[in-house]
Amino acid sequence: MTTDPNTTLDRLTGDQLATLVPELLLTGQLIDRSGMAHLISAFGRDGMAQVAIEEWMAASPVYTGRMRAALGIDGDGVVDMFKCLQLDIGAPPQFMDFRYRVDDEYHGSFVLDHCGALLDVEPMGEDYVTAMCHTIEDPTFDATAIATNRRARIRPVHRPPRMPVDRTPHCEWAVTIEPDRDELPLPEVTKPMLVRRAATVELSPIDPASTDGLVDYRGPLVADLNFAEWSASALRRILEEVTLQHQLLALGFLDSVLRRADDAAADDIFDKQLIGIAGIASERVRAAVFENRSDAQTLADVLNLNPVFGPRQYTGFRAEAVDDEHVDVHIPNDSDALADGGWMRLLAGGRLGALQSASTAVDPTWVVGESFGGPVETVIRIGRGEPQSEPGEVAIVRFSGGASFSFADRGPSRSLPLTVV
Repeated sequence: MTTDPNTTLDRLTGDQLATLVPELLLTGQLIDRSGMAHLISAFGRDGMAQVAIEEWMAASPVYTGRMRAALGIDGDGVVDMFKCLQLDIGAPPQFMDFRYRVDDEYHGSFVLDHCGALLDVEPMGEDYVTAMCHTIEDPTFDATAIATNRRARIRPVHRPPRMPVDRTPHCEWAVTIEPDRDELPLPEVTKPMLVRRAATVELSPIDPASTDGLVDYRGPLVADLNFAEWSASALRRILEEVTLQHQLLALGFLDSVLRRADDAAADDIFDKQLIGIAGIASERVRAAVFENRSDAQTLADVLNLNPVFGPRQYTGFRAEAVDDEHVDVHIPNDSDALADGGWMRLLAGGRLGALQSASTAVDPTWVVGESFGGPVETVIRIGRGEPQSEPGEVAIVRFSGGASFSFADRGPSRSLPLTVV
């Protein structure tokens, strides 16, 4: 599969790339807001929690390992673990406001000054809070930690349900790595992910000679990453890795649902998840980078940057403006994403609701037409038509405060002080 070097991502400025990174970290977090309501309907609260555990345990060791390799995070201590959390869709900056403390190489802690996920769930009652903050967090935090050190443990100091109800910070967790404790095994649900093409796909290399900013994260841990300080080359790779995190989480989600439902029912849930997150992601990408324009070129660019359709090296997805009234979407038959059986399979198979929701978020008059399969690729044309309503699946995601969340400028990065105790 060949890739046009003049992609939308290549044409973004450094400032646009820096703006997009936290946006895509946040849309990755919102994948669960898109999927969980449908899981509750199908399997109940406990079934939803088990799917959440399995999807994150399947995906996070894989994508954390990839980010470590991409950015030169090659240590095995708490600093290295915290660096990875700062670039994890499970911990988008500010919305999940992690504040870290490092005591020594193998001991530290973090609090969440603001947990957007908690604020989303608290109105649903204590049972749902406990499901998220106890049932789901305990195994999934450890699964994330083992990508840095299999002797790491992340354990609560305090956590919700909050007592008193307005307690801040929302939770606190201690991180310890002890040389004499047993190593945690690789979760069984992770193993199928390691043989997916998403686990090993090659993305854009970072130019180590770049002079426009940071090219790796080998230096000190900083309290808040300021992506404007990174090189354009590094930002493109970070964005591609974050986009791939979306795909890996979706594959983990699908695998878990398939343990509980037949193929047809699983695809119905999978499609609803995709429709919801595709619409919100397009909306946020458009607002962040394209000043809410809605012409054909903007639609093509937004679709190319929407994380549910990328990264291009993996999905092969390409949208291009044909003229002022039409955009064509191309999905090659040799796409690695098709071979893996994830979201792209739904589009190529004719389930076009997600492409419509992603287009409606740019302008309601963009209407997805039929798909045409050929020996080389599937082509889907989008043209102007009668205004389309926002799908109910997108409205479900708006339940989360993350759908309308605004990032604040916290200024230059500052190194996190080491507190030796």
